[in-house]
Amino acid sequence: QVQLAESGGGLVQAGDSLTLSCAASGRTFSNYIMGWFRQAPGNEREFVAAINRSGGAQNYADSVKGRFTVSRDNAKNTVYLQMNSLKPDDTAVYYCAASSSIVVTTRRYDYWGQGTQVTVSS
Repeated sequence: QVQLAESGGGLVQAGDSLTLSCAASGRTFSNYIMGWFRQAPGNEREFVAAINRSGGAQNYADSVKGRFTVSRDNAKNTVYLQMNSLKPDDTAVYYCAASSSIVVTTRRYDYWGQGTQVTVSS
């Protein structure tokens, strides 16, 4: 089992930046691809970004490319999502997830956090 806990959400204005963190516990963190997803009210959950086990490769949704950066610190068992130039359309509950897959483009995730709310006002 892997337990995931997100933090760092909040209310910001359009154009602001925000960094989300996700702390992992349980099994060896570096064995997992880590991803971020989001779900806005009335919408399905969508992929945002992912990072491979070593942190050397990332994958992003087109909607966040150039604005969001995913990173990880395996020594701290933590994955981050740096979000810049936030837009009202970025408003959602953001979830981190862990995957035992070996490809960073996977959409198959095994463990999920509880989520953290990000609200961007215009």
